[in-house]
Amino acid sequence: MSRKSIFLSAGIALLIAMSWFGYHKATDDTYEGMSIIPEQHKDIPLFKGLKPTRSQYVIKGNHWEDIYDFYISKLPSLGWKVEHVESALDNNDIENDWSGFYSRWRKEGFDGELWVSSNYNQFDDKTEVIFDKTPIHKSTSWIEEIPNNICIYETLNQEDCLVIADKTKIKGIKTLINKAIDWDDEKLSKREKTSVIDFGNMKIKVYYENDKEIYIQSKKGTKIMKPEPEFFELTNLSQ
Repeated sequence: MSRKSIFLSAGIALLIAMSWFGYHKATDDTYEGMSIIPEQHKDIPLFKGLKPTRSQYVIKGNHWEDIYDFYISKLPSLGWKVEHVESALDNNDIENDWSGFYSRWRKEGFDGELWVSSNYNQFDDKTEVIFDKTPIHKSTSWIEEIPNNICIYETLNQEDCLVIADKTKIKGIKTLINKAIDWDDEKLSKREKTSVIDFGNMKIKVYYENDKEIYIQSKKGTKIMKPEPEFFELTNLSQ
């Protein structure tokens, strides 16, 4: 083989290697915040048009109901059993303009639980979908009815509270608290901040600190949840 051919072959091999590295680097960045990637699982279909963006998938426009119908009908045909599903379609309150759903699924042979949730972001006019793989934990529903308003005390000694009467926000807070994981360990790690959410018939203490997991406590027990930005946005608590 001539020296020219050797250099040409080496150049092609280098280009292939660089392309492969670039592709995998882009792939790693694209799916960086995801615990599970549907494209890597034959039994987790991807709704047509969804595009990955680090921690979630997005599609332009309001498609959450189509996505809801798609997964409610498609996943059972692939062996998944729904453990829990909740959506805005379940609420007949005309004042509730929350647009979305969340669902939990299990399947024999799947190590954990698959969470599929979606909501319509009206400000950016896009539908966001999150796929999450979590260990199987029990989540007890603490709150059934949505009160007319809730009261949030940022500190234990605060006399005046922040009153939230927005049904959409109350619904979101209720959902996050209900789906938080039951925590049986009597010992709680120390947190810098403690706030109180008063639902009228139940007061819930919230222990939190920066990006650490949140503990929530009431007369019904203790739960633990991720420090979701949505929780702090809905409650107006400073993380």
